[in-house]
Amino acid sequence: MAVTKAVIPAAGLGTRFLPATKAVPKEMLPVVDRPAIEYVVEEASRAGLRDVLLITSGSKKAIEDHFDRDAGLELLLERKGDATRLGRVRASSELGEVHSVRQGAPRGLGHAVLCGAAHVGDEPFAVLLGDDLIDERDPLLPEMVAVQDRYGGSVIALMEVPEEMVSLYGVATVDPEPVRADGRYQTVRIRDLVEKPPVAEAPSNLAIIGRYVLSPAVFDVLRRTGPGRGGEIQLTDALRELAIAADEAGEPVHGVIFTGRRYDTGDRIDYLKAVIRLACERPDIGPELYPWLEEYIAGGGPKADI
Repeated sequence: MAVTKAVIPAAGLGTRFLPATKAVPKEMLPVVDRPAIEYVVEEASRAGLRDVLLITSGSKKAIEDHFDRDAGLELLLERKGDATRLGRVRASSELGEVHSVRQGAPRGLGHAVLCGAAHVGDEPFAVLLGDDLIDERDPLLPEMVAVQDRYGGSVIALMEVPEEMVSLYGVATVDPEPVRADGRYQTVRIRDLVEKPPVAEAPSNLAIIGRYVLSPAVFDVLRRTGPGRGGEIQLTDALRELAIAADEAGEPVHGVIFTGRRYDTGDRIDYLKAVIRLACERPDIGPELYPWLEEYIAGGGPKADI
């Protein structure tokens, strides 16, 4: 079956960004002048996945509102003749059919994905995490969808990370030879997964990043998956079960090794780096911002007044 639906978990508490996230969902923090989650929904839409389900919580109504029409604001901008801002406001509501369901309690990524089971039904679907932004110049999701269409089962985005960072990620054990090397990115067969292993015990430096194309078989596994690391239901644990039983069950798990540009907005420093980099590359902002940044660094930056 063709992949047409995307699930975007967005119910996290955003504790690393407190106090900003006390009243504002972390997914609504701006990356330049658009909330981070809009980049993610736009990525799904570009890949042809225009049926989008947001997994939110009771404190995340602002996310749902963002993808709805605002007739009053649009009318005001029309009367002012501000076509540029009107287009930007309307863009978020035209990315596709955006639905939402609430996760009753923060019980982990696996539980959040399971909350989408009724909407997804018996179809393969994509999962996009809002903390990871993939540069539109390095399309990843279309290739993952193509791999799933070719091999079936589930597909996970992987990325090589420095060895000292493997304990921050889920990590994959893969076959030594790729099963596909003729795409933009290599495709490998995943045999096992472990969530945030100690550096000395990591099976590789291939870390899971926040893009998945999953078989609906994952729902049955998640329903019987108990709490794992951190006392939460981990998606990695369910995918590990699928990977280990793949030959017997006919549900292979593949990895697409991404080598493009990725921005982590879940960490404060990486979030700021993403904002600066994307702003510098914007034709309407970069020509003024980048020279200032060069001047600021050349002048000693924060050390200039010491």
